[in-house]
Amino acid sequence: MSKQKQAQLRKDVMPFATSKTKTSIVQLLNTIPPFFILWILAYQSLAVSIWLSMLCSIAAAGFMVRTFIIFHDCAHQSFFKKPKLNRLLGTITGVITHFPFEKWKREHAIHHATSGNLDQRGTGDIWIMTVEEYEKATRWERLQYRLYRNPIILFGLGPFSLFLYSNRINRKDAKKKERKNTYIINISLIVIYCLIGFLLGWQALVFVQLPIAYIAGFLGIWLFYVQHQFEDSYFENESEWDYVKAAVDGSSYYKLPKWLEWMTGSIGYHHVHHLAPKVPNYHLEQAHRETPPLHNATIITLKTSLKSIKFRLYDEEQKTFISFREMKHRLNQSKNQRITTAKSTPTIRS
Repeated sequence: MSKQKQAQLRKDVMPFATSKTKTSIVQLLNTIPPFFILWILAYQSLAVSIWLSMLCSIAAAGFMVRTFIIFHDCAHQSFFKKPKLNRLLGTITGVITHFPFEKWKREHAIHHATSGNLDQRGTGDIWIMTVEEYEKATRWERLQYRLYRNPIILFGLGPFSLFLYSNRINRKDAKKKERKNTYIINISLIVIYCLIGFLLGWQALVFVQLPIAYIAGFLGIWLFYVQHQFEDSYFENESEWDYVKAAVDGSSYYKLPKWLEWMTGSIGYHHVHHLAPKVPNYHLEQAHRETPPLHNATIITLKTSLKSIKFRLYDEEQKTFISFREMKHRLNQSKNQRITTAKSTPTIRS
């Protein structure tokens, strides 16, 4: 795609980058009240059956994910027209979702500015090593990476790491506003958890609140993972990196059933979101539908997205992800070639 066509593509999407107060309020009403209603139902259901309570918790976790999408739009200043309203709602939804608004806003902005850039990795994204980097890595570095990319750790322990550690601390050079916002959200969470424990009992914490937060965290990590970790995703060094190509070719169109698309705030249209972050979630589908060049984005489904679990390393030469098994095969081949070359090289005697 030429630079002229790229510029035109961004221009075509910009009319959708405007929020509608009425639509935003409706989305608030059909997201946050249902979350609290389901939370109460999950708690009340404990007296009947833990399994019934768990079903309510799973549903509540879905609405927590939907609440995060609102939080996410507030971070992009796209949910309401007024920045102050976005910051206020972002902080409130940050408490519900357990994410520090100002901290995450900064990190996510970096993610958008560097997505697919091999020279600018490390902030707001999933850890990715290239084949060359893995080959040069020490055994300890390889072990760390393999543990990080293990699905049990990435998706199983990932939510605990997010909620208990990375979301609770500020960077050393964080500005006062960012630090203050994180402290406010942390203190709010401590107060809320203490109130739940003291007023409703430990059962409410263990069987209602924790499952909701954990399931929502798991789903959130999965969504973020699959939308950039597909077989032919776009990655380039900075000298060759292009913002539009990174958005359209490096972000997937996660084609979900309509009810899941609604629950996840249409974030499956991730190629549209990365192309124009100011487009609110409720305009993403329309922007995709009415912009023909975006129909060429990589489509993944619930079934095909499961393949991404085996994608562990990015091959810069082949422009694709490979598995650790494929990497092991390559290393063995390389080792055998070196041995064969050494044996075939004649020994020169003095």
